[in-house]
Amino acid sequence: MTAVDTGSPWYPRFKAVVFALLACNTGYYLFGGAWTEALDALAWLTLLALFALETGFDGRFHTRSAVVAIRGLRLAAAAAVGAAAIGYAYQNEWLDAVNSALWIAVVVLLEFEVRNPGAVARRRAWFTATAATLYAGLGALVLAWAWRGVWFDAYDAALWLTAFAMIEMDVLRGPRRDAGAAGRTPSYRGGIS
Repeated sequence: MTAVDTGSPWYPRFKAVVFALLACNTGYYLFGGAWTEALDALAWLTLLALFALETGFDGRFHTRSAVVAIRGLRLAAAAAVGAAAIGYAYQNEWLDAVNSALWIAVVVLLEFEVRNPGAVARRRAWFTATAATLYAGLGALVLAWAWRGVWFDAYDAALWLTAFAMIEMDVLRGPRRDAGAAGRTPSYRGGIS
């Protein structure tokens, strides 16, 4: 899972490009998509940015006020993701509903990994296998959208898969340096720098 060297000079630039493309896609959905697509895209972009802030930037966003703000925003974004998932099911958009369910599972896994790095280190193979299974399911959905000829959805899903896989690799790679003060979440390689 760590085939990409997250310490290489091109890696932060690549992450920034992926993030910018996702921001453009979110704009597209906000102005041209259904309400579920717009809400979903905006909520996921927010979650991605929050994970990037929390797992990168050498711990600069680990002050008490920053942590409270990040967690509050994450809760609001998670509620929006849930509302969009319910909307997809209500509209019989089953690929989108399954996609949402898999992404929610990815976020639960990432939350656990960020909050419990010791447990992840002890059971790294299990966490890697679980992440790989979830990402394989999301990759299958990319192929399903492509097979159905829904190219923009396939492209968008592939970008999201890339973005969260990079954060997953950063988290599984482990701490960059000691977190210092008790109660602080360790800083991980990565983030959008």
